Amino acid sequence: MKKLVICSLILLFLSCSENKNLSPSETAKVVAESFYHGDEATLKKYTTAEGYANLSSIQAMFAEDKDSEANFKVVDEAMDGEVAWVKYSTVYDPKPGIFKLVKENNQWKVTHNGPRDKGPF
Repeated sequence: MKKLVICSLILLFLSCSENKNLSPSETAKVVAESFYHGDEATLKKYTTAEGYANLSSIQAMFAEDKDSEANFKVVDEAMDGEVAWVKYSTVYDPKPGIFKLVKENNQWKVTHNGPRDKGPF
């Protein structure tokens, strides 16, 4: 019985410690909130190197109070294989934003959306 309890606790610990793979919409929400709240560590974790460089260079201009609510809402979402597009809105910007996401190490990450990237919307 004692071994069963120990094995159960170990299994529980391992299952809780695994990285959760977020959907493109969930990743976009984490990135938008970390961008506006100035959370650089989280922003870096959920963006590609190119995406982080792009977002962090303008982050100071859009910083909001960390306690404010972003009210992130997905307006539209589209996927094409290893690329996803998320159109979203927040209370911080009257115009909806668009994130381009790519799969990197089996995790969705926001990347740089260049002027020649033709998204679905």
